[in-house]
Amino acid sequence: MELTRERKLILLASTLASFLTPFMGSALNLALPGIAREFRLSAVTLGWTVTAYLLTTAVLLVPFGKLADLLGRRKVFMTGISVFLAGTLFCGLSFSGIWLIVARLIQGIGGAMIFSTSIALLASHFPAENRGQVLGINVAATYTGLSLGPVLGGLLVHHFSWRSVFFFTLIPGLLALFMVSGAYRKEQTSSGEGLSGFDFTGSLIYGAALVSFMLGFSRLPAGYGFALTAAGVVLLWVFFHYESRQSSPVMETSLFMKNRAFAFSNLAALINYSSTFAVGYLLSLYLQYIHGFSPRTAGLVLVSQPVVQAIFSPAAGKASDRIEPRILASAGMGLTATGLLALNFIRPETSPVWIVVGLVFLGGGFGLFSSPNTNAVMGSVDSRKYGVASATLATMRMLGQMFSLGLTMMIMSVVMGNVPIVPETYPAFLKSLRVTLSIFAALNVLGIFASLARKAPESLKK
Repeated sequence: MELTRERKLILLASTLASFLTPFMGSALNLALPGIAREFRLSAVTLGWTVTAYLLTTAVLLVPFGKLADLLGRRKVFMTGISVFLAGTLFCGLSFSGIWLIVARLIQGIGGAMIFSTSIALLASHFPAENRGQVLGINVAATYTGLSLGPVLGGLLVHHFSWRSVFFFTLIPGLLALFMVSGAYRKEQTSSGEGLSGFDFTGSLIYGAALVSFMLGFSRLPAGYGFALTAAGVVLLWVFFHYESRQSSPVMETSLFMKNRAFAFSNLAALINYSSTFAVGYLLSLYLQYIHGFSPRTAGLVLVSQPVVQAIFSPAAGKASDRIEPRILASAGMGLTATGLLALNFIRPETSPVWIVVGLVFLGGGFGLFSSPNTNAVMGSVDSRKYGVASATLATMRMLGQMFSLGLTMMIMSVVMGNVPIVPETYPAFLKSLRVTLSIFAALNVLGIFASLARKAPESLKK
């Protein structure tokens, strides 16, 4: 593979951006107690510092992916980094909880621009025979950010303050902006329509549908949670129906109907994130409550998963340039299901070594799945649709994460009730943990069949 100056700069910028957002998210978890104390925030208000970012990002991913295809991916990518950095600076300078939430909304706008274009930039600048290799590097950067977030974030919060997490994040962001601004090739958009070809009505329906669904599902099993979730489902149906009649839709729904590789690759991603994202949350509670570990010790146990993911991802991505991605991705889901089944045997006396072994299987499985699956998605569409494809895949990730947490909260609410985790409720907590992990394992097994059901895109058939 010839690494021209432009390709090097694009790869470095995309890699730094892919490190930036997950590091910010995982490091912020350790800053939340300090934020709550300084601004005297309730648990609900504090939760909005996370929810505001997730919702904004999820709602804007697909619209910005379409805009990137119309206006230019590098332009949207650079704007996204700039907006994200502005939001990050405002977060660090926040003087109230409301200011911080607004700053997180700004971060979410920038994050949506970054997520919807970083993969598309790589796919459009590197040849198909090397796409898996560079995507593997990109995915490894994501998991490196997830790995360093709890460790480095904990050190920053401990030795300085919660604000230092935001100020530190400015460094890789500024480097990414400098790198991508050095790539001077004139960019050609997919059409000459510009904003005249953008579907504003479809974007509004899509945004309303996602907000209703994600907010509703996160509030289950409350009655209004069911109502919001149902409204979100209805609006999603309206959105798909409306988009099918548009000449320039914000999301080409026909891809899901006519492109088997695209549809099943996205479905596999949705299932994989849905069945794995909340595992870290559950095990963090288990290690701290049942084993009495400190947050730092629990973090050291949990970090084994993203470390293995970061190690596996580049090799899996490179292998997907030679081996059909659906085979590698399906094998990865099999490893993930094995890890979930192993963790299902957790008891109060379970050794932390067993937890690490289960997490290693999860990390290896996810590392083997993610890069090849991303390669399959990007290889299944025409280069003019890379922005929408990248944004759709990122949306599957966000929806999967919300579904995973929502399902976990619902099961805990049903099994435990609305009670704190104290020694008297430990048995109920352990039961809810095992029920949740069993459902996650079953979902992942179903995901294997979804992964195998897709056909290999012609560009990837050997």
